[in-house]
Amino acid sequence: MEDPLPEQMRTAGTALLAALDGPARAGAAYRFDDVAARRWLEYRPRPRPGVCLADLDRTARKAAHRLLATALSPPAYAQAMAIIALEEVLDRAEGWRRGRHSDDYWVAVFGDPARDDAWAWRVEGHHLSVSMTVVDDQVSPAPVFFGANPAAVRWAGHPVSRPLGPEEDLGRALLDAIGPAGRAAAIVADEAPADIVSATRPRVDAPVEPLGVPADRLGPTGRSLLDQLVALYLDRLPPELAIREARRLAGSPLHFAWAGPTRPGQRHYYRVQGDDLLIEYDNTTDDGNHAHTVLRRPASDFGGDVLAAHHGEAH
Repeated sequence: MEDPLPEQMRTAGTALLAALDGPARAGAAYRFDDVAARRWLEYRPRPRPGVCLADLDRTARKAAHRLLATALSPPAYAQAMAIIALEEVLDRAEGWRRGRHSDDYWVAVFGDPARDDAWAWRVEGHHLSVSMTVVDDQVSPAPVFFGANPAAVRWAGHPVSRPLGPEEDLGRALLDAIGPAGRAAAIVADEAPADIVSATRPRVDAPVEPLGVPADRLGPTGRSLLDQLVALYLDRLPPELAIREARRLAGSPLHFAWAGPTRPGQRHYYRVQGDDLLIEYDNTTDDGNHAHTVLRRPASDFGGDVLAAHHGEAH
């Protein structure tokens, strides 16, 4: 029988730190109370806390991948690997000018997974950021950011690579299914925003106003597709976390909003909101072929929920 998820993460985190030599471990290991480094989300090619996979040997790189795999379902792990591989495709498309490479991903561990009640970790690089917090053997799983550039590579109109295709297709299917009245309520702007609204902010402090059409105004088909869309993002997580999050959201008032044109190939954006839930998708640069997606819990990102419970019990 497989170990519970918190134990899997502890085992993988401990194995990663053990696989790092002195300088690499010093770069990867942070105190849990280093909040500025721990509460971090950066999906652009910028400097970031942690140690780069390019600087690790094969054993340590594999340990980092095994840690990442504890946080993702098999389909989501496949998406993550496709996103990482796209760095080489993008570098070629840009004429090799920027030196992008598929090892330019970074891992950081906050606290000691072998001994501490509260610890966290993150794997991050261009278009990928996965943060997990473990407190008292409870896992808090957000934010999870996936992006893709190019969003689609095609041959004669057929997709060769399209790692975030389901996220776009289900959003469009929902928009098509809700009918003219539903679309009139759901489409909140003729132009898409430049990026996801929550961006790289470590906290979604100001409430993101629920825009669009509420779920209780959708017919059976529209509601079913909205549930599928939410499930698609929750199912990025391992089954026990996805099921827990789905139960937490049961009965939550959901809203679906779309911005931008509705025809494929044009710049567009959507989001889904519920109680402590924010899902965002955009495809708004490079002529609608550069996608960003994120699953966030605005009140609970970076372990806010489990840390609050932990402090409440301790005091």
